[in-house]
Amino acid sequence: MAKSKYEYVKKFERNDSLLPNTWLVIRVDGRGFHKFSDKHGFVKPNDQKALELMNKCAENVMNDFRDIVLAYGQSDEYSFVLKKECSLYDRRETKIVSTIVSLFTSNYVFNWNKYFPDKELLYPPSFDGRVVQYPDDNNLRDYLSWRQTDCHINNLYNTCFWALVHSGKTETEAENVLRV
Repeated sequence: MAKSKYEYVKKFERNDSLLPNTWLVIRVDGRGFHKFSDKHGFVKPNDQKALELMNKCAENVMNDFRDIVLAYGQSDEYSFVLKKECSLYDRRETKIVSTIVSLFTSNYVFNWNKYFPDKELLYPPSFDGRVVQYPDDNNLRDYLSWRQTDCHINNLYNTCFWALVHSGKTETEAENVLRV
């Protein structure tokens, strides 16, 4: 990079390096996906093509980032586990999160027509992302157990909810039945 009198502005960037020797979990989560899935006519409770598209996005992220050792997805989110020894981008939080979220999102748009050839993408989806550092294997296991439990509970609820709606109940009636 060329040196200039403006180089000093780099000093305003904050150091956001993540702790060494910790598992890094980057969770990518769909923003406003309830509306997005409604507008795009996703089959409820689980649109197979939409899930396959999410899986393809995760696969492409994993292929680009060899420090990812595991990916776990459910609904409109994916968690990527980076190995403890990861030195990707010198473990800079914003660089890791923004790059993974950006790659995931761009793959969603890029691959849309392969999974939905007869559905126009009405507007671009967006995903947010965060990183959590886990100091040991037990904490990482508990995180993955939490996401799996969340998936199970949400899937049970949504399966029952949409079965009631498909059988003729309104969404409000289905919510009231399940509230009991």
